[in-house]
Amino acid sequence: MTGVRLPRVLRDGDDDAAVDVLQEYFTRRVVKTGYLRPGALWDTWDPSGRRAADRDTFTSDDLVAVTLLSVQVPAQGAVALLGEAAPALSALLADVGPDRDLADEDAALTEDAPIVRLETALREVHGIGRITASKLIARKRPRLYPVYDDVIGRELWVRAEYLEPLRRALREDDRALHRRLTDLRDRAGLGDTVPALRVLEVLAWMQGKKYVPRTAG
Repeated sequence: MTGVRLPRVLRDGDDDAAVDVLQEYFTRRVVKTGYLRPGALWDTWDPSGRRAADRDTFTSDDLVAVTLLSVQVPAQGAVALLGEAAPALSALLADVGPDRDLADEDAALTEDAPIVRLETALREVHGIGRITASKLIARKRPRLYPVYDDVIGRELWVRAEYLEPLRRALREDDRALHRRLTDLRDRAGLGDTVPALRVLEVLAWMQGKKYVPRTAG
């Protein structure tokens, strides 16, 4: 698959192992703490109940949500994000349009695409780099924009460029990878609040963290 190396369980066609990885991440409690992984709460985190209404506005809920994925916007950046930078960022979010599957994007996502311009604008805010920007955008458009970190980038071979290679990979062979990811999500008993992109990201991240599926061997 050009530009993207799939996680091993997908390359090997080991769907049972893939389902186990997803269940380990999303539904099993961590032995040491007795709690779910913080990242497992990411997809449904909505303490104010306003996530849908605030689709085109970054909020304090979003700043808390990204901490579930182990990043934090520093104070000066948070003030800018919720204050002076807010109107421009809200306009860019509105330009992006509603959330939809990355696999449904027909055209290449170049630097002129609204979603890419949004990332560029976020990275101009104090303390927000590539990783934090990706998590903020994914919070607002989880089906369209992938979460990125160094582990995921390494495992998927997409460190230099991320969004466009994933779009192409998800669309290949009549969206075969996208359909497979949603099937694995359903087999793992996860709701549709977990988009195809998250399934791929979690499989890659757990591989990078050396998790061995219980079905192995």
